[in-house]
Amino acid sequence: MKLDFSLDKGNQAKVCLGLIVLQADETLEDEFRGVIRDFNVSLLHSRIPSHPSVTKETLAQMAEDLPTAAGLLPKSTRFDALAYACTSGATVIGPSEVAAKIRSQHPGVAVTDPITAVISACRALAIKQVGFLTPYVPEVSNAMRSLLEKNGLEITSFGAFEQDQEKIVSRISEASTLEAIVKVGEKSECEGVFVSCTNLRTLGVLQEAEQILGKPVISSNLALIWHMLRLAGVKGRGSVPGKLFEQDLSIPA
Repeated sequence: MKLDFSLDKGNQAKVCLGLIVLQADETLEDEFRGVIRDFNVSLLHSRIPSHPSVTKETLAQMAEDLPTAAGLLPKSTRFDALAYACTSGATVIGPSEVAAKIRSQHPGVAVTDPITAVISACRALAIKQVGFLTPYVPEVSNAMRSLLEKNGLEITSFGAFEQDQEKIVSRISEASTLEAIVKVGEKSECEGVFVSCTNLRTLGVLQEAEQILGKPVISSNLALIWHMLRLAGVKGRGSVPGKLFEQDLSIPA
């Protein structure tokens, strides 16, 4: 028996976000779910092949797979914002190149990535002097530091776990991350702390870190979902921890 049905707008009735997640990432989607539950949005994602070891060479390899990964997001969907969810990868490949590769599959869409989002977040919070925490080996951290400095940020303090294995990064305890944030952020000239890497768990300790330090703490995941929502025209903070979600975009991305 063939049955009748009717159509509605489906998820197109909501703001729709699209996310390209690393194959090795075990953290980002869980943290994103903790944020978007407060907003009437739809989130779709695809995965991109990524090496279990994080080096400049393995990060650069993802450039070739970006169009394919973006193309796996449904072409029938009107996306309000798309993102490539790798802070170090976007740094090595270059944010403009990332955006061009994604737009080759989804022309005209607003595109971001974690390093672009963090720079926008620092501008929105009027932060110029930054404490910088990463899980990366020095060559990756140094490339990111250089990009941040080229965008007007002064790194006043720095710390790293110096790990190149994604499976280790995803299992660093939030207690260890909190302790590291406080160590990096306690210098008086530091106006805020940036905690890099989408695979490093941070959402559960950001508010406590801000209370201890008395200054903003921005993680890759928090900055990325904030930037995507703001690019899509979504305002408000819901119950998201930290000072960032009190801010709108202060300048164009």
